Amino acid sequence: MPSQLLSPAWLATSASGRSHLASAQEFDRLWLGFMTGRVTLGVALALLHTGIYLMSTAPNQWPTLISVVYVAAALLVRIVAQPQHLNTRLDGQWVFTVGVDVMTFAALQVFQNTGINYTPLLALPVLMASILGSARLAMSSAAAVTLLLFAHAGWQSLLAPPESDITTFFLQAALTGAACFAVSFIAGQLSSRMASVEQRAQHNQLAAEVQRQVNALVIESLADAVLVADEHGQVRSANPAAHRLLGTNPTQQDLEVNLNQQTDWQSLSRVINASFKQQQAQLANITIHYGTQGARQVRVQTQLTNPQTLYAQRLCVVFLQDQREIQARIRSEKLAGMGRMSAAVAHEIRNPLSAIAQANALLAEELHDPSHLRLSDMVAQNAQRLEKIVRDVLHLAQAGAVQSPEIPQTLVFPETVLRVCSDWQRQNQVEAELQLCLPTDSVVVTFDPEHLRRVLFNLLDNARRYTDREPGSIQVSADTREAQSEQPYVRLCVWSKGAALEPAVEQHLFEPFFSSESRSSGLGLYICRELCESHGASISYERCAREVQGNRQGGNAFILSLKAKNTVPIPAGQDI
Repeated sequence: MPSQLLSPAWLATSASGRSHLASAQEFDRLWLGFMTGRVTLGVALALLHTGIYLMSTAPNQWPTLISVVYVAAALLVRIVAQPQHLNTRLDGQWVFTVGVDVMTFAALQVFQNTGINYTPLLALPVLMASILGSARLAMSSAAAVTLLLFAHAGWQSLLAPPESDITTFFLQAALTGAACFAVSFIAGQLSSRMASVEQRAQHNQLAAEVQRQVNALVIESLADAVLVADEHGQVRSANPAAHRLLGTNPTQQDLEVNLNQQTDWQSLSRVINASFKQQQAQLANITIHYGTQGARQVRVQTQLTNPQTLYAQRLCVVFLQDQREIQARIRSEKLAGMGRMSAAVAHEIRNPLSAIAQANALLAEELHDPSHLRLSDMVAQNAQRLEKIVRDVLHLAQAGAVQSPEIPQTLVFPETVLRVCSDWQRQNQVEAELQLCLPTDSVVVTFDPEHLRRVLFNLLDNARRYTDREPGSIQVSADTREAQSEQPYVRLCVWSKGAALEPAVEQHLFEPFFSSESRSSGLGLYICRELCESHGASISYERCAREVQGNRQGGNAFILSLKAKNTVPIPAGQDI
């Protein structure tokens, strides 16, 4: 995501645009309401005057014609014109809305002969000018109405009999004009007040929208999984990390996911239900199952929301942490300490150890007593053991520093594996114990040949240490597998006959400095895993059975999954 999309300016601009759009929609609704009211009033006047015309003994067609013309004019503006604010002066826009109303109601007052007083209708155009226009336009409209009322009062005084009281006409005009000014002022004040309230509401809405977007960006960028669920187990919201952890589709609507209906997520559903039942936060370590993909240990922490109103629904915010990530952070911290220690070991132990080994070799040349020679051999053996421990520690530091190269190193499989196994056989004087079952077709594999040698030597040494010397008790086999929507990979298996591992040992099998024997450094399998991960490969353990001299024997298998560069099929040497 570009950096400008995360800036507050972009957030404010986006939210402000939506606020202005909402304000424009509100004005459009108000404008359409006034225009629809004008049409409705015109239809009512037309029907009224038509009825009066039909029932009157002295019919007057002018009010009916004026009403029909007014209906046509109001309907035309309602259909054709676009919603817009009235200007501050009496222009054409004012004429077709407020002006038409003023002239229509004034004409009805002049041409009617039924004694109906139409002057109260003049409040409608004044009110419309106050709401849809400015205060100046509203006062101007009220002044125009007042002038027309006084003109009509003057016309009535000229036509009135000499003995009539003409002051009544002018007093009525003055009262009606004052009422129009009052309507203009009050409506203007109310309109200004509503505009101020709306502006503050838009400002608050803008601030809330910006805060919501910031919170959404923060939650989406969190490495920890976060989801929100209601008391029925319905997921209301979830960030991408939660979708990845639960194995759901990020494009799927959150409201389509119900935790109570997923059998693999019952442990998570129980924690959420306990939060609602006990009305307090929960903290638990659970296991989430993924069907055929196994299970995953997850740390769950819940927090209930505090509703601000009585009718607001209470929700549960769930924070999920993959235990593997927690263990990886602990392992990284441990590795950093071991890296510093390995440098000290290299300088402080290796040089004196080499001096001891050389001095012992020189001393052995001068010894002839068998007991002395046995003691010298013990010194040499323990010096070699210490040298191996130092080498493992140095390899640990190198494995921790290994990074994926820009140009991946490759090797030809299975030729490289065959060569490494042959070298190991010669070095350890092993023949019948090791049985190879490798494919004949060549495949290019992404892995450093020297690193693969180190991994295989370590696995074969472990296999020989924990198995008997029966022929075929150590087997190396391989085949290829097709990964879904990924490149093919080669599975290389090192199997050895032996007893099953204890669960406690299997759980910490690939951790540094962990060993079931006191004489082992506990770094071999950890180094193998680090070297595999640096090349995009993986190593795993499983218990399985193999054919050994015609009998099915149980044993321990370490399986390497190596990325293949090409897609040449490899005949399966043996089922892994």
